[in-house]
Amino acid sequence: MRKKHVPMRTCVGCRLTRPKRELVRVVRDPEGKVSLDVTGKRSGRGVYICPTEECLEKAVKGRQLERSLETKIGEDVFVDLKRVLDEQSL
Repeated sequence: MRKKHVPMRTCVGCRLTRPKRELVRVVRDPEGKVSLDVTGKRSGRGVYICPTEECLEKAVKGRQLERSLETKIGEDVFVDLKRVLDEQSL
């Protein structure tokens, strides 16, 4: 029996490769709006981040999210990310 393929993605904060399901996706849609993608299926340019506070801090401090998405990111997206990370850590 064959092993099932597990898609791997790289975190923009820590640069570690992990399974796609373990990461949180942030997407810039075709209109330029940046938001969280909890389903992982929205159209647009997406980046992945580990569900840890440390990775989020590294990505924000190094401006990795803005560089990867090629746009400015509002403070509300960072607040949403922190909220989702807090929910997942429970």
